[in-house]
Amino acid sequence: MKRAIVPALLLLPLLGAFAAAPEVEITSEPSHRLAVENERVRVFQVEVAPKASTLLHRHRHDYLVVALGDSHVSNEVADKPPVDLKFANGETRFTPGNFAHIARNLSDQPFRNVTIELMEDDKLRTAPSPWPMEGGDKVFPGVRIKVLFVRDGARVSAVEFEPGATVPSHHHDGPHLLVAVSDLDIRSDVDGMGPMPGQFRSGAVKWLPGGYTHTLTNVGKSLARFVTVEFAGK
Repeated sequence: MKRAIVPALLLLPLLGAFAAAPEVEITSEPSHRLAVENERVRVFQVEVAPKASTLLHRHRHDYLVVALGDSHVSNEVADKPPVDLKFANGETRFTPGNFAHIARNLSDQPFRNVTIELMEDDKLRTAPSPWPMEGGDKVFPGVRIKVLFVRDGARVSAVEFEPGATVPSHHHDGPHLLVAVSDLDIRSDVDGMGPMPGQFRSGAVKWLPGGYTHTLTNVGKSLARFVTVEFAGK
């Protein structure tokens, strides 16, 4: 009997903390900085100090997390036991929304990530996918593009390419979001517009409209790593 009582007693301080903590919207949570907002996505750049935690905040939409650096956190969902999570640098995960939680940083380094809410999740969650489930991965000289998953009408891919490598000419019919995992020094050569240099720090995000054809070259001196979230249509 005593063995059954002890775990319950250990949970009492945690449950008491949730009861005492007011729930806030994600837009009011201080560790989340809103970077992009439109009809498709709401994007937050997140940083939680070492050994610190977020406020209890609610995710009303399905969302993606792109980890920036290795990290170790306790995911403390209201009314549930904590879950220990470890992320590798650049790891990208999908999480169904409609819950409130505290993210507690267990490491000695800041917990940095980009959180991407999929704003059309309600209507696209059960809709036919606009993307093929196979055949999306691509390999070119010095370039690797791996499709991670397709959820809620969005195709999520991890991209790596070596210094001097080029992604051959390709067309973007719909818009997409770029999330820089590493620092990037890249050049986009858009048909009819000429070269467009782009320099991004790790964690930077960029919303790019569709309707253009281009090549993409890593003009930097190190491996370029980023994640793309593509959407169908205009």
